[in-house]
Amino acid sequence: MKKSGLYPQIPSDVWNQKWVVNCQAIGAGEQSIKYLAPYVFKVAISNSRIVKIENQRVFFKYRKDKSNRWRTMALDVMEFLRRFLQHVLPTGFMKVRYYGFLHPGSSVPLEKIVALIELAFGFEIVTPKTVLEPPEPMICTICGKSLVFRASLLPLKIAFADSG
Repeated sequence: MKKSGLYPQIPSDVWNQKWVVNCQAIGAGEQSIKYLAPYVFKVAISNSRIVKIENQRVFFKYRKDKSNRWRTMALDVMEFLRRFLQHVLPTGFMKVRYYGFLHPGSSVPLEKIVALIELAFGFEIVTPKTVLEPPEPMICTICGKSLVFRASLLPLKIAFADSG
């Protein structure tokens, strides 16, 4: 926010608000998948690859890299959704399809592209050296002292009881 120049525009009382996040599991997840599916355009997995959903697990087909054999994987509904949502772009972002030398399957090495640009335009492409400055320490809003990183918490894994 500071680098973009937006920090002064944020009202100071925003930093003093208490945030409450209410996140709770509802049902087995089938409705979530049906709800999210229309909002995603050819992102992570097509409907035809989802084999079935049963006992809070999603079964889907996939292929390993450099293999033509289809395999089946079963994931907990919440893990499937977590992986799926990693491919959903945030609001305002646009998906870019790559063509030509930018395509991941392109056989032209980047060094050759750089050399051709330098040859065609008569200048050398110099990659700028970036110096990363250490971030400013985060300050506690209550006592004014620097915050110290102690640990990170992994997401809570929700276990579903079998309905059978």
